[in-house]
Amino acid sequence: MSWWEGVDESRLFVALEPSASGNCEGQLLALCNPKSGNKMCYLLTNGTLQEIHWFKQSYGSWFLGDYVSEDGRLYTATPVDPVFVLLPLFDEARMKRGDDPGKFRQIDEIIFVNGYPGYQYLYSIAEQSMQVVCDFKEIGSTKFFRLNDSKVLAWLSYKVNQVKQTLATLDKNYAAQDEKDTLAEAVSLLGEYLKDEPWLKLLCSYLNLDLQAAAKPLNTEILESTEEGNSPSSFCPVQEKSGNDKKTSRTGRQIKKAKVERDSRNIKEMFSRASRRG
Repeated sequence: MSWWEGVDESRLFVALEPSASGNCEGQLLALCNPKSGNKMCYLLTNGTLQEIHWFKQSYGSWFLGDYVSEDGRLYTATPVDPVFVLLPLFDEARMKRGDDPGKFRQIDEIIFVNGYPGYQYLYSIAEQSMQVVCDFKEIGSTKFFRLNDSKVLAWLSYKVNQVKQTLATLDKNYAAQDEKDTLAEAVSLLGEYLKDEPWLKLLCSYLNLDLQAAAKPLNTEILESTEEGNSPSSFCPVQEKSGNDKKTSRTGRQIKKAKVERDSRNIKEMFSRASRRG
């Protein structure tokens, strides 16, 4: 049985197309968010772990061929480095105390989490991916792993540099801004996958970065929409109203008012006339 079978209602789900050598079968896994620890849904397919997000406006549906899906949410699955997801487990499993580097543990012991059987599907992924941040030794055919702080920081620093380079290619503003600001943004993005203690704090110290000082707060306010049918107000950040009660966007530009069509007719009236003629 495929992972999508048995679903009562249709959903619009955007994910990576399986490789030619792979197949469409996958597994939906309930794992812990690496930063908050809350339960989160992931998709494992063809050895690739993907995190699932969803977005929904106030009102919306999807036309799927000849079928209308009432659920207007858009679900997306994007690849995530499994090291981020497994890092909290390996950190806890070594039972580090002070200067003691901790204990070596087997993979099956580390990824056993009560209430989260989905981690068991990540055995082969953990064995391959976690070697970059762990010390490991083999006794016979069994491997034992222990997280290494120095390797974790070196790996995180490499990830920061990757994000910095990517940001510079996304928009010319990133390429033109100060390198310290780009560094802060890169660390902030990675911080969505890291606990503040110890990893985000250690990373900032390693990079000699004061993340709070580098952050530029936006003087914005979320205003509720006063008209029905508009987009959710949470996606329309604007500045406070000025004395002349004109709304301005985040960039300070005045928002143009929608033009009112004159001599327009109600669409219901058009249909009623057409039915009477028939």
